[in-house]
Amino acid sequence: MKHIFIINPHAGSGVGKGELKAKLENLGSDFEIYETTGPHDATDYVKKCCAEQESEIRFYACGGDGTVKEVAEGVLGCPHASMSVYPIGSGNDFVKYFGGEDVFKNIEDVTSAPDSTTDIIRIVHDGGETYSVNVCNFGFESYVASVMNRVRRKPIIGGGNAYTTGILCGLFKAMKTRGRVYADGKLLNDSGVLMLGTVANGSHEGGGYKAAPRASVNDGELEVCLVRPLSLITVARLIGIYKKGDHLDDKRFEKYITYLRAKKIEVEFDAPSAIGLDGEIITTKRFTAEVIPDAVRFAAPHKE
Repeated sequence: MKHIFIINPHAGSGVGKGELKAKLENLGSDFEIYETTGPHDATDYVKKCCAEQESEIRFYACGGDGTVKEVAEGVLGCPHASMSVYPIGSGNDFVKYFGGEDVFKNIEDVTSAPDSTTDIIRIVHDGGETYSVNVCNFGFESYVASVMNRVRRKPIIGGGNAYTTGILCGLFKAMKTRGRVYADGKLLNDSGVLMLGTVANGSHEGGGYKAAPRASVNDGELEVCLVRPLSLITVARLIGIYKKGDHLDDKRFEKYITYLRAKKIEVEFDAPSAIGLDGEIITTKRFTAEVIPDAVRFAAPHKE
């Protein structure tokens, strides 16, 4: 089987890129490295490789969640291709579902891991169609993601602190969004307002916030978490619980959160709004998120 490591040279601090190349140096002709040149280049390259080769091939997304998204889009629809991850991004949230970054850092483990499958999320919006592997978020969350993109390479406020920086900014600028959310045809917010919404395949987002603690990446359903507008005092009191993923079992959240599973989610905003797709930000007035079951063959080593 051919193994191709797709490296995003701008992921994280850049240190992981050098470490990975050193590990691959003497592994032989079945191992190749490709460095991306810009947005969506990973998807185009993976599709090209899939079209040119008919034998088994596995791609490794070497970057953060955005790189995972792009590689998955390239593998989608290619029956002889699978994928995995070598996490060197600043967030690496998707792999937290499988036990965290360290599970994927041993080359021998990740290249010999057996294939399973993962669902992915198909997004149809005003501007077209795209996909998400981990989460689609809107309202407060998408504002936070947009801030993260701006500060992720800055000292102190960036890196692993980028999500916290985004939250602090959002507390003053993005506490309420006007729009309606439907899950499998059912309206979830009669008031027409929300603070944040998450449509999740994986369990974590934002560098470690366990927004969807009951997620399963191959159950054919999406997790939907909708939070009503809150005061700053309430956010400060409850955010630590939300980060740990204990919000579904804490009675203090009952009047603030709607959490359920669904196959199709429709969102209509009163005005064009940002939505986040594994860190990528697009602006739209309406979108549909729908699960594609077992869409991609995905290899994850077993956590010891």
